[in-house]
Amino acid sequence: MQKRTIRHIIEDQELLTATVDMPVSEAARQMRQRHVGAIVVVKNGVLAGIFTERDALFRVVAAGLDPTSTTVADVMTRNPSALAPDEPFAAALQLMHEGQFRHVPIVENGKPVGMVSSRDALGPELEDFMYTVILNEHTQRDLLA
Repeated sequence: MQKRTIRHIIEDQELLTATVDMPVSEAARQMRQRHVGAIVVVKNGVLAGIFTERDALFRVVAAGLDPTSTTVADVMTRNPSALAPDEPFAAALQLMHEGQFRHVPIVENGKPVGMVSSRDALGPELEDFMYTVILNEHTQRDLLA
């Protein structure tokens, strides 16, 4: 199997970004329009966080927040794990597995240049299965807490 670098995976990618003051509703609209599950959040051109479909569901909808007045900065994951584009894609898979998340921002010289997800390695059926497994593990953990 050929060892791909992250740069190879993101080379034709048009990165979707949100500013910290963008309303959640707008971020979600853009994510739906582009068929992506996460958006990189930037402040002054540098990575500030990541906002995912899970954040929208658990931190906004389930919390009863208004998505038109809640900003992505209010509910994003701050200081997410990130990788450089010249890392092997296997490093991203390992990071996602260890952290139990599905998206990793890619940063070069302090600026976001792409995003990789577990979907970049897995077929859609297996991706859906893994999402369900992770969701169930988090739900069980939350119920036990």
